[in-house]
Amino acid sequence: MKRILPAIGLVPFSVYVAVFFVLPTILAIISGFLTREGGFTMDNLRVLQNPTIVNSFIASLWVSLLTSALGAMIGAVVAWALTGLPEHGALRRTVDAASSVLSQFGGVMLAFAFIATIGIQGMITVLLRDSLGIDIYANGVWLYQPAGLILPYLYFQVPLMAITFLPAVEALRSGWAEAVATLGGTNWHYWTRVGIPVLTPTFLGGLLLLFANAFSSYSTAAGLISQGSGIVPLQIGAALKGETGASQPATAGILALVMILVMSLALIVYERLMKKAAKWQA
Repeated sequence: MKRILPAIGLVPFSVYVAVFFVLPTILAIISGFLTREGGFTMDNLRVLQNPTIVNSFIASLWVSLLTSALGAMIGAVVAWALTGLPEHGALRRTVDAASSVLSQFGGVMLAFAFIATIGIQGMITVLLRDSLGIDIYANGVWLYQPAGLILPYLYFQVPLMAITFLPAVEALRSGWAEAVATLGGTNWHYWTRVGIPVLTPTFLGGLLLLFANAFSSYSTAAGLISQGSGIVPLQIGAALKGETGASQPATAGILALVMILVMSLALIVYERLMKKAAKWQA
């Protein structure tokens, strides 16, 4: 009973995960291998040869890789700067709170914010065009294409990396630098042999987390890209909606399966990196 009673508290959460995460995932995967009559088939995998689908995967990958790399580097610098502020100071607490909020700020609200500010008739767009003669859309309407997702994604990628990387930076102990100096080492020796090796697992883990976050993002992209389906999540949405009356659940299932495989690989590597980094943060 001593072993069973603590586990009872996990039952509601386990049911929630099973109903809203595990079951839909299983159903999505199964739908990818069914015909319209309900029979099993492998022919649905041919959708991965469709040039439109291939291009959507390429777009999703490069947008995710670029925003995760930029977000990781900028977020790491922000985290490093935060360690120089008093831990209980007003500025440090404000930045911490803002990072926590902005890291979860996305979806249609974020898309609308960018449309209202730098959209075709956005406030900043009109101000630059009328006051300074600068047309940010002179070379095309980039905001409503996959390239336009870079700025909105960075809006929540940077604060997410900041709050993820901050504990690792704080875990660097001043005694380590003193020990290196005592042994005759320089700052270069400290960073190349102590600081960077300690921070690398957490940095790479944060990079993978940002990649998974961007790769699976749907609502922000759906709010900006109204024409076409430039990335994989939008392709899945388009296949399920079937605006012309011809929904394609099998196509959505196959695309979801590939996304799940990519996400699972990223999260498995992320978990292992975090375990490696945890020993330095204890």
